Amino acid sequence: MKLHLKGLTPATHTPFGNDGEVNLAVIEKQAEYLGRQGIESVFVVGSTGESHSLTFAERISVADRWLKVTAGTKMQVVVHVGANSLKDAQQLAQHAGQNGAVAVAALAPSHFKSASIDELLQWTKSIAAACPDTPFYFYDIPSLVGSSFSMSTYMEKAISQIPNFVGLKFTNADLISYQRVVQQYPEYDILFGIDECLLAALTLGCQGAVGSTYNFAAPLYHKLIAAFQKGDLETARKLQYKSVQLVDLLCSCGGYMPAAKATMEYLGIPVGAPRQPFPQLTPEGKQRLLERVGGLLE
Repeated sequence: MKLHLKGLTPATHTPFGNDGEVNLAVIEKQAEYLGRQGIESVFVVGSTGESHSLTFAERISVADRWLKVTAGTKMQVVVHVGANSLKDAQQLAQHAGQNGAVAVAALAPSHFKSASIDELLQWTKSIAAACPDTPFYFYDIPSLVGSSFSMSTYMEKAISQIPNFVGLKFTNADLISYQRVVQQYPEYDILFGIDECLLAALTLGCQGAVGSTYNFAAPLYHKLIAAFQKGDLETARKLQYKSVQLVDLLCSCGGYMPAAKATMEYLGIPVGAPRQPFPQLTPEGKQRLLERVGGLLE
């Protein structure tokens, strides 16, 4: 089983209303907006989608709406199904596989952690088995789950034991490890997940990337990729640094997640504020954001 997602895949926000409840009606607006930005695949209910702040039923409803909204279009939907409960993860994977997801992805458990690669392998193997006809990505994000393993070793084992394994969502700034998996497993899909280092990953063979800033700054990254492909590294470097400045701005306004969601609101997509434990933007932070963000988005 093979799958290769090319270009940008935004990790989408879960929209909330003023009451803090999931606002499914906004998902159609998200899909339409991203389609106009030249986006052909999305990664839903992941870290940017606040998956661990959602109930099981909410995760099903958000995934289901994305799959229905994009049905019959060229936009492909990858559903993140990772959870601290293996049974929840399996049921989420089964639902996604049965309802048209192009793939599922799962991160490692973050409370009771896998103590070894073999334990991690058995965990992901159990999830992938719940949707045997759907491509499966392992979502490597050590900064959030609190455990880190050699992805080269993990892939060697996963390839032989998980029939629907297709690759990684590699959200890790370790570019040495990234080179290992790209070079050792060229037939597999290694989706890069650190937006501020995209140019570095492109030089190392990156073909596809999943990230949260692609929700609101896709034009910037499209230009970056085009400059790289033309060999115009000077322009590509300037655009990559603009991406760094954008993320720095969001973090300085009261927190990356609330500022990122406020940026979507600025663009006309009302995804609402994030849930606790994320903070709410202060009026001063929001004003600072709105004064500066427009000049960094393209």
